[in-house]
Amino acid sequence: MDTTNAPARAADGLWFGKDLSASEPIPETAIAQALALMRSGRLHRYGEQGAGTPEPSLLEQEYAAYVGTKYCVAVNSCGAAMFLALKALGVQPGDKVLTSSFTLAPVPGAIAHAGASAVLVETQDDYTTVLADLEHKAASSGARVFLLSHMRGHITDLRAVQAICERHHIALVEDCAHTMGARWDGQHTGTFGRIGCYSSQTYKHINSGEGGLLVTDDDDIAAQVILMSGCYMMYDQHMLRPPAEVFERWRYVTPNFSMRMSNLAAALLRPQIALLPERRQRWRRIYDDLAQAFTSVPQISLPVRDAREDFVPSSIQFSLDLSPAQIEHFLNECAARGLYIKWFGLRVPTAFTSHFGHWHYLPEQAPLKQSQRVLRQLLDLRTPLSLTSDDCRLIGQIVQVAAAAAAAHPPGG
Repeated sequence: MDTTNAPARAADGLWFGKDLSASEPIPETAIAQALALMRSGRLHRYGEQGAGTPEPSLLEQEYAAYVGTKYCVAVNSCGAAMFLALKALGVQPGDKVLTSSFTLAPVPGAIAHAGASAVLVETQDDYTTVLADLEHKAASSGARVFLLSHMRGHITDLRAVQAICERHHIALVEDCAHTMGARWDGQHTGTFGRIGCYSSQTYKHINSGEGGLLVTDDDDIAAQVILMSGCYMMYDQHMLRPPAEVFERWRYVTPNFSMRMSNLAAALLRPQIALLPERRQRWRRIYDDLAQAFTSVPQISLPVRDAREDFVPSSIQFSLDLSPAQIEHFLNECAARGLYIKWFGLRVPTAFTSHFGHWHYLPEQAPLKQSQRVLRQLLDLRTPLSLTSDDCRLIGQIVQVAAAAAAAHPPGG
């Protein structure tokens, strides 16, 4: 992180200083496979003349088995997966698509990429979707798709979402960029609707630098996504593929958007699927340690998590009961101690932190007063797997000192 403009170092001796953007090393087996591919030069997503099964096809088979779906298609980003999902569901320019008000820019970006208009659904205090607002907008908006973002790993009651979507004949697409390996009521996220979309960007649960996975049980959706992702009619190289007659329905009317995952990215990912259960345990330990450390900070509230939510937290979010000026003071106090925390209430978008007020390309929305209130006090801290229990206690100490200093700061400036 660039600390050029960071505040002067605090005099109390508290100092964290670890890089919260640090990632786990790529497994040696993945490195060896990547090196073998580079030596062969066969980095393209498909092969000709007996090149063998492409790595993305093997990855698709393994990931579909992991989550329990019929099909998986590997693409070059989760944003691409969401765009392809919308196109495969027949979303046309000018259509309305329901989506979460607490999300990241690639989600409304995928809707805009498809030429559609986002209709934002309110967010509540636990950072999940307000079901009453979803019901209202499902009934009144004319949308036929709900792109639900499990933002930062917070999972809305998926049985309730399913029921609302079924009542209003709306296709559910799950953005699972932050919930790979997570479950609701024993079932993997991404498998409750028509389509699930996952990320393998560096800061997610498995890492190929960038990448995405789309899962579905629908033959026609799978065939369209394979064609749109750029198979050059070599769809027979997909180990998981619909019957030939399904491709015949789509092959002459489906454009190639060239969004398929490369051989190299897939080779890096395949050994990491087996690491997901162990990583889940480590992330949960870190989350629990930080949650315990934050209990002594009166200005902080953490979301109450439903017992059905088996979450995999690669970050932690909390609400800070202070004014915007005081929150800015809090962030500066933390930065002076080597701890860099993100804030979703920033006036201007910064790095990976933005909110719907920054996306001026969106159509005019109904007032989102609840979402605005929640985001105004919502803070975000990455939790790399390298964090120890001692690190978490130190973070808690710094946050406590910074919150006390911020609370004593004038609310208006």
